[in-house]
Amino acid sequence: MHFKENGRRWCRLTVYKGAGMLRRRAGQEEDETLRQKTVKSPDERLHVAHPNPITTSQKPATNPWLAAVEPSPIGETKRWVLGRTFPADRPLIDLSQAVPGYPPALELRRHLGELLLDPAVHGYTPILGLPSLRKDYASHLSSFYGAAITAGEVGITSGCNQAFCLALMSLAKAGDQVILPRPHYFNHDMWMRMQGVEPVSLDFRPGSGAVPHPDDAAKLIGPRTRAIVLITPNNPTGAVYPRDTIHAFYELARRHGIALVLDETYKDFLPEEARPHELFSDPDWRETLVHLYSFSKVFALTGYRVGGVTAGTSLMAEIEKAMDCVSICPPRLAQEAALYGLRHLLPWARRNTEGLKARADLLGNGLGRSNRWRLVSIGAYFAYVEHPFSGQRSTDVARRMADEENLLAIPGDMFGAGQERFVRLAFANVTDDKIPIVLERLERFGA
Repeated sequence: MHFKENGRRWCRLTVYKGAGMLRRRAGQEEDETLRQKTVKSPDERLHVAHPNPITTSQKPATNPWLAAVEPSPIGETKRWVLGRTFPADRPLIDLSQAVPGYPPALELRRHLGELLLDPAVHGYTPILGLPSLRKDYASHLSSFYGAAITAGEVGITSGCNQAFCLALMSLAKAGDQVILPRPHYFNHDMWMRMQGVEPVSLDFRPGSGAVPHPDDAAKLIGPRTRAIVLITPNNPTGAVYPRDTIHAFYELARRHGIALVLDETYKDFLPEEARPHELFSDPDWRETLVHLYSFSKVFALTGYRVGGVTAGTSLMAEIEKAMDCVSICPPRLAQEAALYGLRHLLPWARRNTEGLKARADLLGNGLGRSNRWRLVSIGAYFAYVEHPFSGQRSTDVARRMADEENLLAIPGDMFGAGQERFVRLAFANVTDDKIPIVLERLERFGA
């Protein structure tokens, strides 16, 4: 509001601060008193109703939602072995972060090397990605799911994590709720809390193979619910959700007018010809479904950061706004890598999938013979196992395992409350010949 005083024109600026914040893990709300700052003119002092006035010696305040979130579990577990050296007869075996155990295809690396000489590949692209990549990705999805998906309904992102972040920003605001199966992918939980969105945990039933039940989700839906999130094949459990389960969650979301955010980063590691669902065949899928994907795993491009999001055009318009502010566009060279992969490397990717399936069988069969470690679920990149140390937190167990057996894994309690008895093994990280050594170390540990 403008006003005049002593013949000069001034502006009155009123700034409101304060909001409820969600404390990570504790789930407690801390309410700050609404404060009003009034600036009448440059000549007047700033009047702030605050019990402890800020002085120039104090540091800037951090965002309380962000400050309440624990650091990344990946960084935490990596620090357990930081600076250590390992003997040749017992090297470190890293089963923590989900990365392919092989490099990108040689022909892709050569292709990208040649592209680097082209000045055109060093500039911006459209916000939602190269038109050629969007077209080919939409065609790939259409072929895979047997349904028509257009280039205008897909966007390219800087990895699937960014696809999730942009989708959530477009669907939910601070104070809303999103149903998140537990154990959860920690970055999903972290991002929600950073935005002031409340994750509502959906636990799997005992004996379900870590597959959540839609009837349990139905009981969690309330007036503030905006979406249900599913990952299949799952991270961290590796569980592959049955088609009927996916469809039941979709129908549940549709009936309640909320979104189903379906993360299929690991869809390429399903058995060949296995179409996981028919959701895109529903003419009204755009009213409910938001689909997420990553090129990182299938083409071994984890450091390139390239993923995709698929949704109705109205939601894509909101995602485009957020994308422009967050990164302007996806990395150009990463998009070129994904485009080359879609056009030339799908048979190469299928061979890798078959190799991972054999590795999963090797690990799963070995765990099945153990009378100490119980396999809960396995698939794609991960095995979720119950450790044999009753009454001990999985963080303590995993850290001792890193210290004593040079075996690094992420403890279950980093994937949410109630997961203290579990450990995630990312077996895609290692070669087949390491699996017997992993099983040997697990059996020896604490025996």
